[in-house]
Amino acid sequence: MRNAINRKLTIGLVCAGWLAWPTASLAQAPQAGFAALLEAARAHPGCLGVETGRTASGKQVIFAWFENKAALVAWYKSDAHQKAMKVAFPNRTFNREPLPDMPEDSGQILAIVSLRLNDGQAPEGAQLPIGTIGIELYTPLPGGVAVGGRFAPHAIRVPGLRDIDLGTAVGQTR
Repeated sequence: MRNAINRKLTIGLVCAGWLAWPTASLAQAPQAGFAALLEAARAHPGCLGVETGRTASGKQVIFAWFENKAALVAWYKSDAHQKAMKVAFPNRTFNREPLPDMPEDSGQILAIVSLRLNDGQAPEGAQLPIGTIGIELYTPLPGGVAVGGRFAPHAIRVPGLRDIDLGTAVGQTR
């Protein structure tokens, strides 16, 4: 009974992945304007990895992992990020110290940037037709499971993460 349930679950997951593959692969390519920014982020000291995607609601998403607050603040102040902010909002001055309420010893940070562009004109004071933009910050919580791999880069330390080989999970021995 248990093996039958595991087999059905595995077949269901494989089918779901196969059916979602064309949409997911097409949606993950960022717009050309983001390519240089993404490469600069990937090359920035303290950036542990960058992934991109597109949500079902049409938002473009960047997931960027940083070693700590200092690395994230250094990225914020970098020429590449400052230029990106000026491209989006050319008439805006960004002169505040980023993350003033975050402790210096915050640990690793995931920055999620979500962006939805409008089909029409850019809002007043913006160069891009931005509908929404959000930047949210998260840190790893203890726990979770990774079967055959995980979303976050391996450099991200997750206390208590169960890392299970896919072969073991489906009952194969090596």
